[in-house]
Amino acid sequence: MKIEFGGDFIVQRTPEEVYKFLVDPERFCPLLPDYQSMQKQSDKEFSVTMRVGISHIRGKAIVKMALVEELPPTRAVYHGNGDVPSGTTSMRAGFDLEPNGTGTKVLWKGEAQIGGRLPSLAGGLLEPLAKKNLQKLIDALQAALA
Repeated sequence: MKIEFGGDFIVQRTPEEVYKFLVDPERFCPLLPDYQSMQKQSDKEFSVTMRVGISHIRGKAIVKMALVEELPPTRAVYHGNGDVPSGTTSMRAGFDLEPNGTGTKVLWKGEAQIGGRLPSLAGGLLEPLAKKNLQKLIDALQAALA
């Protein structure tokens, strides 16, 4: 199952400030919905653990993430692979930053591929939940950058 997402928002911070925040997993990861922990392997690689709960499926998701593309202060792209209850996930998420008056316009987009039994077990609940959690993350990012 493939889920695509994207959007934009404006914050009153410079592109340099926003970029530094987005490429720092110690600042960024705790904003993830149902975040439990993060373990850094290097400056560009880390694993994040989150609680997962949808319908009767409960457990932890452990996703190994890497900053695979960086162009300070205008672009950052992450790629991740991980295990979720009854499945696997592969994702890519990118941020493009543009000066906007005294602030920065943040354009974000990405996709997640979810495999295994999870999509069939979760039925039609998976995509709406993913989009709801993504909106929570974007709201938290906006608040943290305000």
